[in-house]
Amino acid sequence: MGSFPSSPVSRPRGALLNVLGPAFGVAVTVGGCIGVGILKQPGVVAGSLPHPGLFLAAWLAGGVYVLLGAVSVAELAAMTPRSGAFYVYARRALGEYAGFVTGWAHWLGLCSGAAFIYMSLTEYFVALVPAADGWERAVAVLTVVGLAAVHWRSVRRAGRIQELTALAQGVAFLALIVAFLALGDPGAGDPGPALPVPTGWVLLGAGVLAFQAILQTYDGWEGAIYFGEEVRDPGRNLPRAIFLGTLAVVVIYFFVNLSLLYVLPVGRLAGQPMAVSAAAVEVFGGAGGTVVFALGTASILVACNAGTLQTPRVLLAMSRDGLFFPQAARVNAGGTPTVALGLTTAAIVAFLVTGTIAELLAVLTFFLVANYALVFVALFVLRWREPDAPRPFRAWGYPWTSGLALLGSLVYLGVAIWADPPNSLYAVLLLAGSVPVYCLVRWVRVRPSAFPDAGR
Repeated sequence: MGSFPSSPVSRPRGALLNVLGPAFGVAVTVGGCIGVGILKQPGVVAGSLPHPGLFLAAWLAGGVYVLLGAVSVAELAAMTPRSGAFYVYARRALGEYAGFVTGWAHWLGLCSGAAFIYMSLTEYFVALVPAADGWERAVAVLTVVGLAAVHWRSVRRAGRIQELTALAQGVAFLALIVAFLALGDPGAGDPGPALPVPTGWVLLGAGVLAFQAILQTYDGWEGAIYFGEEVRDPGRNLPRAIFLGTLAVVVIYFFVNLSLLYVLPVGRLAGQPMAVSAAAVEVFGGAGGTVVFALGTASILVACNAGTLQTPRVLLAMSRDGLFFPQAARVNAGGTPTVALGLTTAAIVAFLVTGTIAELLAVLTFFLVANYALVFVALFVLRWREPDAPRPFRAWGYPWTSGLALLGSLVYLGVAIWADPPNSLYAVLLLAGSVPVYCLVRWVRVRPSAFPDAGR
């Protein structure tokens, strides 16, 4: 697909701007991933798998899973360089309704995940500013609205902010890892309780809970694909950004967890609500907690910035194809999908007001893995149905890498339904809401003539 001209006068109404460079693709992946999850979820994973080998193996398995997904998605992104992420690929391969369900589930998952991140942001903020205690939801809502206002004017400005803040974030985490490994004393202090290591079916259930927490920390690895038509030379730059950004996050996460085990025995790490903060206190004393809370607050804001950029583009893509209300396809002169941004902001606020953190995490992960499975299926379908379509990048190790990623997704969904029926039912009910919405949209649908290639 050709790039739109950057001039707001000559470009089609509703067209996005082709102004983002390859560094942005890496920055939105790294910045979108590294947020609240890696600061908190190691304690959850250690609580489910209280053995150093199982703990690190679970993090490696999560990293391998997302890398396999990255290789597969990179092919789809290069051959279909349109903004909108998974929805675009599912619609091309599986048809209109499958695309709609994918887009609906993805958008809801992103909004619920954003609410989870914003609520976690307020926990760190309250630790730094105790006077804000009791005002967490208000602070979260104000932050959502404030970031939306920043993004309203220009995607170029928002992209530059993402690049600079993600670079600072990565350097800060590398410095923290070095400090933990250099200054930590693994033989000092209380080793903590000797927790029983699960076996058999109990181990399977514990593994699902651990993997759910790990996948939440990797939410955002596909960040570059939301901007397919906005990244210059997408056939070349999108696969690079997806793979390099994901690999960087996998490496950082592994060494963060390795350094945590170096500072804290797994018995003390298990159940820690603020795992990295607890390790920092062990190494730096009382000041360590303040440093990590400040780092956490800044990192979460970087992730929130990435999410504010990404999520509206799902609604935008669906609207341009006539699968959501056409008003959501409006883009201003600065390249911002304003109506989609407003609807996304409203949905995040609704989740903040009505949802709990546990429900949000379960819904987010269920939706994410369901979408991953559909996209991996889409890759197989397009390889079979469109064997001669231009593919600037081909998935390495296909079909084995993509098949393994698909199998992992299906196994996870099956075990998640078995191990966590209430939250899985909640996710399925939200997903079922796509049916009446789809019928309503079809009833009032008007396909915008400005996008004749919408199905491609």
